Amino acid sequence: MTAEPASLDVITMGRVGVDLYPLESGVGLDEVERFGRFLGGSATNVAVAAARYGRRAAVITRTGADPFGRFVRRALAEYGVDARFVADVPGLPTPVTFCELFPPDDFPLYFYRFPKAPDLEVRADELDLAAIGSAGVLWATVTGLCAEPSRTATLAALGARPRAALTVLDLDYRPMFWESAAEASRWAAEALEHATVAVGNLAECEVAVGETDPVRAARALLDRGVRLAVVKRGPDGVLAVGADGEVVEAPPVPVEVVNGLGAGDAFGGALCHGLLSGWDLARTVAFANAAGAVVASRLACAAAMPEYAEVAALLDGVPA
Repeated sequence: MTAEPASLDVITMGRVGVDLYPLESGVGLDEVERFGRFLGGSATNVAVAAARYGRRAAVITRTGADPFGRFVRRALAEYGVDARFVADVPGLPTPVTFCELFPPDDFPLYFYRFPKAPDLEVRADELDLAAIGSAGVLWATVTGLCAEPSRTATLAALGARPRAALTVLDLDYRPMFWESAAEASRWAAEALEHATVAVGNLAECEVAVGETDPVRAARALLDRGVRLAVVKRGPDGVLAVGADGEVVEAPPVPVEVVNGLGAGDAFGGALCHGLLSGWDLARTVAFANAAGAVVASRLACAAAMPEYAEVAALLDGVPA
């Protein structure tokens, strides 16, 4: 008899693609001559980040049946991420994303997801709901709600989770993917009904719950039923509020910023690790905050995800 595969620690669901990031900083794309090619996409980056800490991680996504799709699979294998839930969508190209680098806080993104991104073609009837339900953490994104059939599939995945499970909704709002902020708010509200953890920055919290003040945003998320609300405040650090009333604030970790785009995903993977490890909230948030800082000091996203020792060193005062 063939043994059943062990339950996964982390399953993420959402974007994947190829990041083509400039190897020159401080100039626009019209002047850049050299680019580096990296694995990217928020949900994919979170899975890679979790795998860095030894977690059994997988991503539910779709690529094109093209060379970049082959690159995605090869990179996932290299980073230790299970690709069993990754499939090709014939006729749609694997997305490509460019950015510009204007440190410390300006990193414009240019998404090429036309005519439609394959990762929005995940269908509910293709999901392994047993694996999703038994995973230690499910990490889903608001971006996955922006189009069908991904919207129905994302809600089905969220609904497959036991109510006591660690089910994270990344508020990940990208306005270019939506007809309107009101439409995003509508579907974020429905997804929040299934989540036990919500994570987002202030702009994303405004879309999800109509609040831009960090404390009010966290309280509004808790009122929607989550047990932990994490609000990322940029240069002001991170606020986390638990349903039991516990409040944790983590100040920003000083690093020389190279590219801030992957920091939130590094935070997410480290958050998953801390929650699965049973750490207290203060330790979990501090670790995740430091992981984000490490990646902000590097160019790439997935390739830049740190290992435990690197994060611990930064927490101990060793520069990233």
